[in-house]
Amino acid sequence: MFRIFWEYTSAFFEGFVFIYGVTLLSIYALLAILSFINIRKFVKKDSYVDYKVITSSPLAPGISVIAPAYNEGVTIINNVRSLLTLDYPNYEVIIINDGSTDDTLAQLVEEFSLVKVDFAYNVKIVSEPVRGVYASTNPAYAKLLIVDKVNGKSKADASNAGINAASFPYFLCTDVDCILHEQTLSRLVKPIMEEESKRVIATGATLRLANSCEIDKSVITKVRAPRQLLPRFQEMEYIRAFVLGKMGWSYMNAVPNVSGGLGLFDKEIVVRAGGYDPLAFGEDMELLLRMCRYMEVNKLPYAIRYIPVTLCWTEGPTTLKVFMRQTTRWGRGLVQLMYIHRMLFMNPRYKRIGLIVFPYNFFFEMLAPIIEFVGIIYYILLICFGLVNWPYAIILLIFVYTYSVMITTLAVLWDQLTFKYYKDWKDIIRICMMVFVELILYHPLIVIFALRGYLYFVTGRKHTWGNMQRRGFSQKQPAAATS
Repeated sequence: MFRIFWEYTSAFFEGFVFIYGVTLLSIYALLAILSFINIRKFVKKDSYVDYKVITSSPLAPGISVIAPAYNEGVTIINNVRSLLTLDYPNYEVIIINDGSTDDTLAQLVEEFSLVKVDFAYNVKIVSEPVRGVYASTNPAYAKLLIVDKVNGKSKADASNAGINAASFPYFLCTDVDCILHEQTLSRLVKPIMEEESKRVIATGATLRLANSCEIDKSVITKVRAPRQLLPRFQEMEYIRAFVLGKMGWSYMNAVPNVSGGLGLFDKEIVVRAGGYDPLAFGEDMELLLRMCRYMEVNKLPYAIRYIPVTLCWTEGPTTLKVFMRQTTRWGRGLVQLMYIHRMLFMNPRYKRIGLIVFPYNFFFEMLAPIIEFVGIIYYILLICFGLVNWPYAIILLIFVYTYSVMITTLAVLWDQLTFKYYKDWKDIIRICMMVFVELILYHPLIVIFALRGYLYFVTGRKHTWGNMQRRGFSQKQPAAATS
């Protein structure tokens, strides 16, 4: 009886895994092709663009740069100064002091000559109470606005307060510890300005890690591959995800999410969709899903665009403990998202979002760690029972390994040959070397920490973001990060 059960179970599992694997590899190949086409199209078109025309045009739409801050006393001044130097004609910088317990607010008040002002704070989206709004008495900092509020225990709650204070029709959501390219706003707003038939509700761009880069006064002067092993793995993953994945999805107008570190959003649609959910662990993707749902329900043609240019550098975790917290949170956020928005699954009413984006995220993002874990247990049992067809198993392993190395290497080299961010080819070699050991050293951590996040969601265990100890871009002292 057990033998019959085992044979049927084995046949089903092996058949399922075969179909699953072939489908996933085919999707990766399709995304690589579409990314190649989209990037070539972008580079050719972008070569004729003079961004000075956008930055000097009075018709460029106003943009509010929103950056939550919690206990960022070590780096806050240089980072705010960096945001104030963006090359764009019509923008404001809104820093949300999310109940910091250090001297973040005091430093801002002293450095930028801030005073509390009467401000028409219109609550369009619910957030924790605002204690005061500060503006500068120095005309040089006229673009700067500080919103001081009660801690909401999430970036989402702080971002909602920033949206309420924003005066422009578009807002850029970023992290206060991020370093932005000076042309960030003009490049992100360009897809919005040139779209004729659809309403572009969000745009995003490539992110990279600032770890080991040469930085002067919160400006990247030389891009370098991270010297530490863990951030270097993350750099490789970022390049593959943004250059290959996001650009392929953008070609189909089916971008699954816009990163919380750098995203330009249509404020009207965000407000109508309800703003960020402060209870969501994946607030950036959750917001985009609700925006898409709103557009589909109201039968409004829309687009989400990604550009392959790196416009944002952020500090990645250097310790396994902090990386585990981050990845666990992402895993928990993904399964939470799938549960909350389960009505989207294969629902033709929501078109691309229901028939392409949501099923892909469910089958090939959320289920992937589970299937991999079960597969490992299955093969351990096969080895124990002496049922492994070793020649076939070795050939299959070599194929999967080679395919993974090929896809990631193509993404890294295509990015470098197109945009030449790394000036030293040693950096390219360092990144490419990670590709060969990813499946052994890095990927298992992703699977384990993602499953940990799933377990947290199922059991309802409390999970907080925790403190990410930052070294800072100009200082060497560590500082606590986001709430």
